[in-house]
Amino acid sequence: MFAKFAGRSAAVLSLMAGLASVAGAQTQTVNFEVKAINQFTITSSAVTLTITSATAGSDPTPVSDASSVWSITTNQTNAKISASIPTNMPAGVSLNVLLGQPGGATSTAKDLSTVSQDLVTGITKTKAGPLAVTYTLSATAAAGVIAADSRVVTYTMTPGT
Repeated sequence: MFAKFAGRSAAVLSLMAGLASVAGAQTQTVNFEVKAINQFTITSSAVTLTITSATAGSDPTPVSDASSVWSITTNQTNAKISASIPTNMPAGVSLNVLLGQPGGATSTAKDLSTVSQDLVTGITKTKAGPLAVTYTLSATAAAGVIAADSRVVTYTMTPGT
């Protein structure tokens, strides 16, 4: 008889607990949104490239620097990074840049000029970095001696969709 009473008591308590939770139930609507995110950074320290040698019978030996890095986060598809410089390089001298590519994107080395060059295309829903930034300075013998000068490289991210 005690077992029968205990079983009924447990059933009644369970039913009461269920009623108590229903009586105190509340609802709330949670609205949410994820906006377009397109962020990238490039280390801002200056890079110095100096051509100092050549092999006899050849143009001066190009020099490179890969001490800079870049990182990116985007939640869109088909974003791109492009770059330009405010004034063209002297005749016979070129400044080339190559950005390391995030997964799924395409990266192409380009000589910089006043016309914006697409460096990395097809960047899609990724977070990547640090990735290498490689600058290469080349000159022909005909360029002659060039005094120390500089160019500010402006990078632009074009968001995808």
